[in-house]
Amino acid sequence: MELRRGLLMTTFPIRIALLGCTGSVGRQTLDVIRHFPDHFRVVALSARSNVALLAQQAREFRPDLVTCFADTPEIEARARAELPGVVIGEQGLLAAATHADVDIVVAATSGLIGLQPTLAAIGAGKTIALANKETLVMAGHLVMRAAQRAGVSIYPVDSEHSAIWQCLRGEQNSEIRRLLITASGGPFRSATPEQLRSVTVEEALAHPTWRMGPKVTIDSATLMNKALEVIEAHWLFDVPYERIEVLIQTESIIHSMIEFVDGSIKLQASLPSMHLPIMHALAYPARLPAADSGLIRELSWPDLARLNFEAMHPERFPCFRLAIEAGKRGGTYPCALVGADEEAVDLFLHGQIGFLDIAQLIEAVLERHHSIEEPDVATALEACNWARQTIRELHKKYT
Repeated sequence: MELRRGLLMTTFPIRIALLGCTGSVGRQTLDVIRHFPDHFRVVALSARSNVALLAQQAREFRPDLVTCFADTPEIEARARAELPGVVIGEQGLLAAATHADVDIVVAATSGLIGLQPTLAAIGAGKTIALANKETLVMAGHLVMRAAQRAGVSIYPVDSEHSAIWQCLRGEQNSEIRRLLITASGGPFRSATPEQLRSVTVEEALAHPTWRMGPKVTIDSATLMNKALEVIEAHWLFDVPYERIEVLIQTESIIHSMIEFVDGSIKLQASLPSMHLPIMHALAYPARLPAADSGLIRELSWPDLARLNFEAMHPERFPCFRLAIEAGKRGGTYPCALVGADEEAVDLFLHGQIGFLDIAQLIEAVLERHHSIEEPDVATALEACNWARQTIRELHKKYT
């Protein structure tokens, strides 16, 4: 089956390796595949530790390869018992990412684990559907350079980057005046500093719009997630930080906008759903009839009544400021940022620090960091691990 759009053509079925299949983006990717079984085929499934769900997915989609990272011996034993032929550890991730029969690798793992498989997939000539923020934040210079050398396309899966990508169809990057990345503002966009001091884990996990994993949800509450998206956009679209702005759009209907040099603005709008950007990345350059399938809810403009926009106030969100500063400084600062944030958020989720302590710990780590320019993968990971260890030491020292 072929769908044509201009001079571009998509040939179906597209063969997919899904890294992070049991996470939020991974499960929604499989929703898309269920709705369009003639368009996509799952070749490889890879999960971290949710063996029960991975086994269920493997029975349904019957992939050629199943892998489990298996953080502990107990998880490994369970995976081997329930998944005959499973490949364990980083070897499994790399095997899935480079499988000979795969057309597109969906990089939907969370955290640092996604960097090396993504680089391996690029080296193997696979198209990348990227949903892992850390990959570009830590090693954007390496990833984009490798993709350019290999002639590999990287399709963004985040709703904001997908919106920018869609708005750029038929346009020239040289005509961009600025990118306007929208944000819901999270659950605390109007909170006072006094109110933030007493934020509970449950309150921080109650995002008003999106349903995500706990780490990303906390990053959304601190707006760290939005700053990481700015860093990603810098690498994906080759736009300097000075021409990337964040705007609060409380309904999460406008997913991002581009203002061009002539003053005109293009935007992409839809009801909040990750299914649409996932589907766009998988089927590109075709557009699938999802509005008629029940997968995507129809947006009724008369029912919407109004859209609300607010200016972004970085002083309310110190994590946002710290991340943007790290991105601009470059070198291994973004790597240290990622490691520090992962560890600080984990401490908060386990009730060991307060909400405002997340930013304070990250800032303390970045102040201690000695950056290395143009880091390779090993150096990037080393800086990240150093930051995690430093967070632990600082927490132990002051508790």
